[in-house]
Amino acid sequence: MSEFRLAEAARCLRRGGVVAYPTEGVYGLGCDPLNAAAVTQVLRLKRRPAAKGFVLIAADWGQIEPYLDLPDPGLRDRLQAAWPGPITFVVPVAEWVPVWLRGEQSGLAVRITAHPVAAALCRWFGRPLLSTSANRTGQPPARTALAVRRRFPPGELILVPGRVGGLAGPTPIHDALSGRRLR
Repeated sequence: MSEFRLAEAARCLRRGGVVAYPTEGVYGLGCDPLNAAAVTQVLRLKRRPAAKGFVLIAADWGQIEPYLDLPDPGLRDRLQAAWPGPITFVVPVAEWVPVWLRGEQSGLAVRITAHPVAAALCRWFGRPLLSTSANRTGQPPARTALAVRRRFPPGELILVPGRVGGLAGPTPIHDALSGRRLR
């Protein structure tokens, strides 16, 4: 992945824009999770209700930890043992985290990604990204850059090209406290 593309995408994110990028199983749409206008843009592009909540992806533990409220020290150890990797966990969320990230959920879905492009994008941006599959609600997620281009109008987002990882679809989501699979 070219550093120019990553730098361009990070600038777009800092300006409140939306980027599309490969993840472990599908292309994702991402933005600055703390920018309400950017999150609204993602909701508009996807035609998705705000109540559903989002996933945050990060390059490392330091990026994601401020968003979490982990009362059980063993929970932190279990999460760190699973990451980086293609598994998302719903975890207790810090009080300051905006409601638009978790929607009507009591926790926040988070992942430290092992995908090299997604992780590099988080590093260039300097913090986690809101991440959701690159598709309109009800349609299958895009798995190629071409599919992203076909689904979203030119000028709506910056595309960071690359291959998706080995998963056949979006990452599985588990409740971090119970271990129950949610998706």
